[in-house]
Amino acid sequence: MSNLVIIPVEINGVALDFLLDTGVNATILFSLENKDSIELNNASPIKLRGLGNGKPIEAVKSTQNTLSVGNAVNRNQTVFIIFDQELNFSPRLGKAVHGIIGYDFFKDFVVETNYVKEQLIITRPGSYRYSKCKRCFDAPLTFYKNKPYLDIEVTLENEPHSVTLLLDSGSGDALWLFKDKEPYLIMPKKSFKDFLGLGLSGNIFGERTKIKTVSLGSYNLSSVNTAFPDKEAFANINLFPERDGSMGGEMLRRFTTVIDYTNKRLRLRRNRYFGQPFYYNMCGLTLQHKGFEYVKERLPNYGKSRSIGQNNAANEIAVFETQRLYAIKLAPKYEISEVREGSPAAIAGMLKGDVLVTLNGQPAHRFGLEEINSMFHSKEGRKITFSVLRNGLTYNFSIKLKRVI
Repeated sequence: MSNLVIIPVEINGVALDFLLDTGVNATILFSLENKDSIELNNASPIKLRGLGNGKPIEAVKSTQNTLSVGNAVNRNQTVFIIFDQELNFSPRLGKAVHGIIGYDFFKDFVVETNYVKEQLIITRPGSYRYSKCKRCFDAPLTFYKNKPYLDIEVTLENEPHSVTLLLDSGSGDALWLFKDKEPYLIMPKKSFKDFLGLGLSGNIFGERTKIKTVSLGSYNLSSVNTAFPDKEAFANINLFPERDGSMGGEMLRRFTTVIDYTNKRLRLRRNRYFGQPFYYNMCGLTLQHKGFEYVKERLPNYGKSRSIGQNNAANEIAVFETQRLYAIKLAPKYEISEVREGSPAAIAGMLKGDVLVTLNGQPAHRFGLEEINSMFHSKEGRKITFSVLRNGLTYNFSIKLKRVI
């Protein structure tokens, strides 16, 4: 199940799909190769820096644009356009995403995200009515450079600590905590090195572990997946001095969330995902969409058959034969983009750049990327078989998911 929210957005009348990212200020547009007709106003060159250990990236700043999400419209919007094809979230998500949208658009609204119903409700502050909810977690938000922060309590090992976290719906993880930012925030000993995600300035790596509890008012969650990103990813970023980390989609999806930007208020109401365990990638593979290819598939309910009919009057027998019918279609291709060191996939011999051919005996293109990732995040001991294409040769692998933390 996806932890991220993709929403339809119109920019100057052109329909696009954007990642809802409460952790960003401006609207950023990329993956424009199929949207050449979009008109952007008052463009000028600029350099941007984001998370990751790479250099600043070239971009274009465009002002006085009109953005709309459903009936919610904001005019005079600034959009940053990135043309670097290496910075593209779509392959990692398995679906087309043209950009990310955050504070600059939503600052005038109350934004309610219902992860169960897959609904986003955007309301003007004067029209939104809070329902009575005794068990809801209501908390004030602090804004720094137009990004929302909240204070919660976490327990590492057996010590409770108050932390200030960026509310970051654009991150798929549950929690990020900054490694040794303060003497008391020490990473648990049981952890493993992993790829954490793609930032504006490149890949982000760090350690994954579990912490004992996260407390949100009366809500308590146990054995919570937590990442401690490498310091290099934040080396050139001007962070909020009080910030201890981030709260991302794997945590937020367990609630219906209400972010009231005008009144600086957050409400969380638990949903049916609340009690689900915090699984993590026990396979060790990170996949990405690698274009399309033509495949031939046999059509269902068609096969070679033989039918005999007899005309008694003419003493004749007619024989009819049908052949197998196939369809040629365009199908997605999946490539291994990262292999975690020491993981079941790495031990089996799978390599970065391998292209999936089959998964559990079925053609890989029959699975969505989200469905495959769900397999990797399922229960320990689950067996998964692969065949991959490498340098023109096919290799077969069988792995079992193994718990690390």
